[in-house]
Amino acid sequence: MLKKRFFRHGLMMMAFAFICTTAFSTNYSLWIHGRKSSQDTTATGTYSNFASYWGPASASAGVNKIAVNWDGYSHISTQNSVIRNALDCYCTGDNWCYVAAHSAGDLQIGYALSLYGSSTRNVKTPSPASNGTCSNVSSGATQTGWNIKFVDIAAGAGGGSELADVGSWTTSSGLVQDLKTTTARALYDHNITQGVWFNMYAGAKGTLYSAILPGQDDEAVAYHSAGGVAGSAGRSLCNPGDWFCSNLTTGTSANQDGSTKWSYHSVAFRDTSESYNHYTNQNWEGVVSLVRAHMASNAL
Repeated sequence: MLKKRFFRHGLMMMAFAFICTTAFSTNYSLWIHGRKSSQDTTATGTYSNFASYWGPASASAGVNKIAVNWDGYSHISTQNSVIRNALDCYCTGDNWCYVAAHSAGDLQIGYALSLYGSSTRNVKTPSPASNGTCSNVSSGATQTGWNIKFVDIAAGAGGGSELADVGSWTTSSGLVQDLKTTTARALYDHNITQGVWFNMYAGAKGTLYSAILPGQDDEAVAYHSAGGVAGSAGRSLCNPGDWFCSNLTTGTSANQDGSTKWSYHSVAFRDTSESYNHYTNQNWEGVVSLVRAHMASNAL
């Protein structure tokens, strides 16, 4: 009888321990915006301002959505701490994150994972101060890197843009310097994602800068960048049926010209109908609309 009592007590304690470790785990959806036309520090480090870049905060965009606001103007290296603060706050301990990024936000999350994703992180309590930082948990626990389920990239600028190469954007900002194709591709090792998959969404409704951007483009980045294509510089890639350049393939397979994607990068969407451009218009539009729909359905 005594053995049975201890056995039942042990089962109860195990069940209680399970409840304690799971009851406080939460999933979050982090949204990392891209370039802004001028330096914006008003929202930097805050997590509720979607309207200034993405669109109405009322839109469904994944569980517990968080707007990771940085200045959208300075060098990736000087602003990346803002992104790491958010990852520390919401993606450590028992908490997990889904990440969505647009344009230069691709460089921000890629930079963080490649250069800091194997570093020791303090586990945080997800209750940020006004500067966007969170306090360490009372136990002082640490972990390696962050808990990230997947990354969705809309119109990714991880491979840079020829518009930065030729000075179509102001060249005074640090970010535009980083967005030059050779610079962006050498900024960090894009193949190192700590095993986290990057789902790439590439738009092709580009007309204004078709003479500058090679192959298919969304008016700001070409397929070589939005498709996560490896190499030291951009190349001309198109949709099937275009006689004048090679196809960007979906998934992880090599492109028609033999070029490959970076490791853990997969083309989830290729705009064969040429319907989606680069711009959110502060209303979740363009390629971002597709990523928002995917996050709403899968970031649970």
